[in-house]
Amino acid sequence: MLLARIKGDREYAYPWAAWGARAWLRWSGMRIVVRGRENLAANQSYVFVSNHHSYLDTAMMFAYTGKKMGVIAKKEMLDWIVAGKFMKYVNVIAIDRTNKESAIETMRNAADKLRSGISFGVFAEGTRALPNEFLPFKKGAFYMAIDTGFPIVPVAMKNTDYAMGKRQNLAYPAICEMIMLAPFETKNLTTERDLPDLLVKVRGAIAKELGRKGDIE
Repeated sequence: MLLARIKGDREYAYPWAAWGARAWLRWSGMRIVVRGRENLAANQSYVFVSNHHSYLDTAMMFAYTGKKMGVIAKKEMLDWIVAGKFMKYVNVIAIDRTNKESAIETMRNAADKLRSGISFGVFAEGTRALPNEFLPFKKGAFYMAIDTGFPIVPVAMKNTDYAMGKRQNLAYPAICEMIMLAPFETKNLTTERDLPDLLVKVRGAIAKELGRKGDIE
């Protein structure tokens, strides 16, 4: 952060943040398997929509998509003394889902950054699910993608619930997978007409990859 301030360029913090995320995962005993990068175009920004079981998901999303990433995170994460300050340097944006107006403003801010060339990761369940849970999706990421016309990449995070799930204070060594599925185009879609169907399709694609037959619509 100090070097980024001296240089007057927050971009300088990105490589260090990505290194930090990878180092934390490695030192926590995680082996990360990434699939689906071949689905992504080199010069395209995306809205990555993922399931969410663990803090590990956030680090994986930030470090392993191959894109310059911002992440929508719960506001409590940015309250962390050191890490929270660093997150602000690399477009980790806090969202307060208890305040509708604040949440809408957060998604508008993310949309502006998306247009500037930064991809965004959104954990659409809105909170970490317990092991074997798959919660309903919030609509914010879908509004953002349709309003900006950027494609949505469904992401399936696997095994992070057992490695360091909700209510676990320790991480257990594990093989964790991040599967990036084929993007859904949003150009020419409207929120009024197309958002519900798009949400169902994206959630269904993730459910299929996770092997959750009951959640495929």
